[in-house]
This record gives sequence, C-alpha cells and structure tokens, in this order.
Amino acid sequence: MKTKKFKLGRFIITIVLVFWAIIQLFPLYWMFTFSLKDNSEIFGANIIGLPHNWIWENYTTALTKGNVGLYFFNSIVVTGLTIALTTIAALMATYALTRMVWKGRKAANNIFMLGLTVPIHAAILPVFIILRNLRMTNSYQSLIIPYSAFALAMAIMISSSFIESIPKELEEAACIDGCGVYGIFGRIILPLMKPALATISIFVFLQAWNELMFAVIFISDSKYRTLSVGIQTLSGSYTTDWGPIGAALVIATFPTLIVYSLMSGRIQESLVMGAVKG
Repeated sequence: MKTKKFKLGRFIITIVLVFWAIIQLFPLYWMFTFSLKDNSEIFGANIIGLPHNWIWENYTTALTKGNVGLYFFNSIVVTGLTIALTTIAALMATYALTRMVWKGRKAANNIFMLGLTVPIHAAILPVFIILRNLRMTNSYQSLIIPYSAFALAMAIMISSSFIESIPKELEEAACIDGCGVYGIFGRIILPLMKPALATISIFVFLQAWNELMFAVIFISDSKYRTLSVGIQTLSGSYTTDWGPIGAALVIATFPTLIVYSLMSGRIQESLVMGAVKG
C-alpha cells in the first residue's frame, strides 16, 4: 500500500515538473519560431505553431542590414573586459581584506559592501557627468568601468565567503617554502577559487550583457552600441519587419543560456560551499 502511494506521489510530482519545464521552455520555443516567420504569420496566421516557411534570411538581415553582428561584437568586448576587470579586482581585494592584516581593512570592507545598497541606475547622472568631463563617452570604457565598479561589491562578497574555506595552513606552508604574497596569491589561492570565479563571471555576464540604461545614455555612436541598444534600432518609424528583430533577440539570448549551461556546475559548487561555510 505504501509502495503504491509512493509511486503515485512520484508520478504526480513528475507530471508537475514536466508541466513546469514546458512553461519555462515555451518562451524560448516561441522566440525561436518567431525569428523564422514573416509578419503575416507573427500577427495572426500562425502565432504559436512552427513556421510554414522557415525564413533563415531573417538572421542574415539582422546581422548585415541591422548591424547586429557589430553590436554582438561590442557586447562581447564590453562583457569580456568587464568580467576580467571585475574578477581580478575582486579577488585581489578579497585576499587583502580577509588574509592580510592592515589598519583600516574593516572600514574598507564596509565601504565596499555599501555598494550593494546603491541601485546601479541611481547613479546614472553623476556617472554621466564624470564620464563626460573625462571625455570618455562613446567608448568601450564608458561602459566597462561603471559595470565593473557596480559589480565589485557582489564579487567581493561571493569570493569572501569562499576564500574563508581555504585553510590558512596552505599559505603558511607556502610562506615557509619561500613564497611571497604574490606567489601565494597566484599559486595557492587562485587555483582553489575556480568555482568562485565561475560564479562571479556568470553574475557579471548577466549584468553587463543585459544592461540597457547605461548603454543608451553613455553611447550615442552606433560604432559602440551593444546588443541591448542595437536591437531597438531595428524597429522602423512606420513599418517594421519583426522577423529580423526576433532573430536579433535569439542572437542576444542564447549566449546567456550557453554560458550558464557550461558554468552551472561550478556555480552550484561555489554556492553550496559558501552555504556550508556559513
């Protein structure tokens, strides 16, 4: 009797999970099929079903006439450099705040953590004024520096919870063997913090890849537009071909899914280790 109830309960849970998975995956399916249709199918003739005519030219149109290829490259440059700058600065700051003893480190850590309380878009005006005075608008660094600065607090918090689980005896042994501060950091700490690096990278990637307001305000030259801004320019004033817009949305969305699928194991490992430590 208990076995039957267990099997019934497991069957119900499986059905619910399958239904929930379908709900979660449907927007991806709809967006992909949307990108392969023309306006007549999108607006009434075939809203949900598979395309009657698979219009792969929508991707060619988006990449060439819509400059999505250039916007995609700009997003890769901005996001990649933001991840690199944030991870390097966060790991070095974390090591200094948690392992090194110096006057004012607690105050410095509190100042860093204050960054978690400041909404990124609340600082648009002062950041814009600073960038304008430094003549840095319409450039990659006008996005890379603010993105890195606002991501630093979260990155330090993530890496701090992880670095505390690393035994100090490893550093002491390396010091006895003649390693200096930089040698210990580069040879001992960094290799052991790969899960934290993955976690920081995915959080920074999602923030930088999808951010819109800074990219709209700080970049007016189409040469430096990112995907989030460039897709808006595909919409015409009077008539709009929505197929290429759907193709651009697919190009902008699927890299996020790919990056997360490749790094999800590391992220879960880092979060579990941080939770156990806490």
